[in-house]
Amino acid sequence: MASEQIRTRATHSGQALTYAAIGASQAPDLLYYPPKGFKPFESTVRLGSGDERFESAAEAVLTWGIQRGSGISVQNIELPPSSESDYAGLVYDAEGNPIGPRELDDSHVYTEDGTPHVAPGVTAELVVHIFGVKFVAPVRVVSVTSDENRVGFAYGTLPGHPEIGEESFMIERRADDSVWVTIRSFSKPSTWYYRIGSPLGRWQQRKATKQYLRALLPARA
Repeated sequence: MASEQIRTRATHSGQALTYAAIGASQAPDLLYYPPKGFKPFESTVRLGSGDERFESAAEAVLTWGIQRGSGISVQNIELPPSSESDYAGLVYDAEGNPIGPRELDDSHVYTEDGTPHVAPGVTAELVVHIFGVKFVAPVRVVSVTSDENRVGFAYGTLPGHPEIGEESFMIERRADDSVWVTIRSFSKPSTWYYRIGSPLGRWQQRKATKQYLRALLPARA
């Protein structure tokens, strides 16, 4: 797998997201009332139980581990320019309802290899090969949740992504101490030629979701 690359000069920060319903992947009624024209998706799997399981899964999600572990190369991770007033995402309550804008924070956390943790405004290029064809999917992190029992984030699509929409990854520790991951999204093809290949795209989405979930299972952690 190609190693992650970090640019100090952003190349996507000036681009707008390709959809308007920012944060809708967190809506409780997403599966019943998705943004108009978009197809919703949700999958939830139990990962185990206990503090260690929760903490390791949370760390994996916040360091792009769910993407990298599923075979996606995360490249050109870019921090938002601290001098600009960029979108910092929304703050959600425990039920997934937006309660207000998140304040901008110029401090960033890094892994030992220097990769920035997921944070509002961070952009990246997700690179995947399908049947020998390389696809580059630029995304921007639009929300981050880091609570005592819920950790995760959502990213939205930028120009050049094969799809338009948003995807979220949430680790949750429930009252019985069980640990779960939920993946939610709403999307549609970004261009006419991706629309023609929509059935293949849906198959790839299901395959990617299985790989996402497998990347967080205890045997892979």
